[in-house]
Amino acid sequence: MTRRTARLAFISSSAPEARAAERELSAAYGQVEPETADVIVALGGDGFMLQTLHRMMNSDKVLYGMNRGSTGFLMNEYRIEGLRERIEAAVESAIHPLEMVATGEDGRETHAFAINEVSVLRQSYQAAKLKVSIDGRTRLEELVCDGLMVATPAGSTAYNLSAHGPILPLQAPLLALTPVSAFRPRRWRGALLSNRASVEIEVLERDKRPVNAVADNTEVKSVRKVRIFESAGTTVKLLSDPDHSWDDRILAEQFLY
Repeated sequence: MTRRTARLAFISSSAPEARAAERELSAAYGQVEPETADVIVALGGDGFMLQTLHRMMNSDKVLYGMNRGSTGFLMNEYRIEGLRERIEAAVESAIHPLEMVATGEDGRETHAFAINEVSVLRQSYQAAKLKVSIDGRTRLEELVCDGLMVATPAGSTAYNLSAHGPILPLQAPLLALTPVSAFRPRRWRGALLSNRASVEIEVLERDKRPVNAVADNTEVKSVRKVRIFESAGTTVKLLSDPDHSWDDRILAEQFLY
């Protein structure tokens, strides 16, 4: 037994399959509190893993997920046998989330992190009308659309892909700027940005076309503007099996048809 796998903490979502897996694994490998664990093993689906990653930001804890939910892109295959050996052989990825600074109608700022994407979305039947600036320079004076998102490589296969955005390799120093149902400019399909870029989205005609901002599971209603940038000083650490690494999964998504 090495130091990396000496102390394991098992946590699970509320799904019956996940709770049962937590009991089985705790009995097989022992259980410590997450605060004292070398590796935290998360049991559930992608939603539970995202919640766990948010809780563990900058904690220096390493997470290893196993799928006991309905979706498992972020998770490894569930097996009881050989867990310590799998963790020892796993590939570690350090992920820097996006930071959203959303300014509401009252002028107050809300800060939130996003591992997948930050999106601004129309609040009503009226399409959103947005002004888009990159690093302080206006790039779109007016974008009429249902929404606009900035996605990380880790999140590029999630909502971004559903909106026909590009899939980004996990280690690529890029962000995807992807519109949702762009109406004008009709042919604009988005942009690839440096991960050092700062994106500012200003909401035009706010009274007529209210917009919400969402960073993963944090939503801010009726925003004036949103600033989005990679939080280089914030990190989460995730382990994946070598034969099912994030890089491999993202590459495989590009060859699905």
